[in-house]
Amino acid sequence: MYAVRVPVLMYHRVGDAHNEWEGRYAIAPRDFAAHMRQLARKGYQAVTIDALVDWLEGGPPLPAGAILVTFDDGFRGVREHALPVMEHLGWPFTVFLVSDLIGQEDLWTRDANPDGVTYPLLDADEIRDMQRRGVSFHSHTRSHASLPTLDDSTLAEQLAGSRQALSHLLGHGVPYIAYPFGHVDARVEAATRAAGYRAAFSTQSGFNRRDVNRFRIRRIDVYGTDTASMLLRKIRLGSNDGSLGHAVRYYLNQLKRRLPGARA
Repeated sequence: MYAVRVPVLMYHRVGDAHNEWEGRYAIAPRDFAAHMRQLARKGYQAVTIDALVDWLEGGPPLPAGAILVTFDDGFRGVREHALPVMEHLGWPFTVFLVSDLIGQEDLWTRDANPDGVTYPLLDADEIRDMQRRGVSFHSHTRSHASLPTLDDSTLAEQLAGSRQALSHLLGHGVPYIAYPFGHVDARVEAATRAAGYRAAFSTQSGFNRRDVNRFRIRRIDVYGTDTASMLLRKIRLGSNDGSLGHAVRYYLNQLKRRLPGARA
């Protein structure tokens, strides 16, 4: 059995949340471990980012239950808490790095977080160690700016400058990018192609079939408040809403469409 649609999971920080705002973006280590164990029990299997993009471009098939696990921003907690879990399962994953802030903190969240708190990001040595252990790293631009708000020259520098810096750090090309905040429009997409990227990841929810726009690959946003059961519902429905009520409404609507006399 082979995959016909592949979900991509989007995590951010792995660590405890200290207020409601952080609860959207930070998942407790024990909850992340529960997520991965549940996926493994249900027959899911993480694949590499290269394998996903190869498949989207018509390459080798992926197994049924294939998923891609990604982390935006490059928080240190990913190394401390997620890496051991993924190594135990033998699962690959990808981290999108903000190249100008490596070894610093998530300064772009200071105004948004009600407590004004920031958290440490991976430094160069930690990134190289994780790379040796099978983790792939790609671009999240230079400074985590909202790309559609930038003029053309600044936009190009955010895209190309990050690729160049990360290529130097990692010792290989950097063909993939995740748009900060998921902000993308036609101009940003064109600039991303022009900067030499092979594919780009959005925050639009849904499944990825082979006909998906490779510069707007869809991802399911995993919240810190999601239980393992909620995550499974998100994956099965291709939705950011993992509530039981949403699942019930979805299946009822599917049933109604199959009833005699239902409109096509």
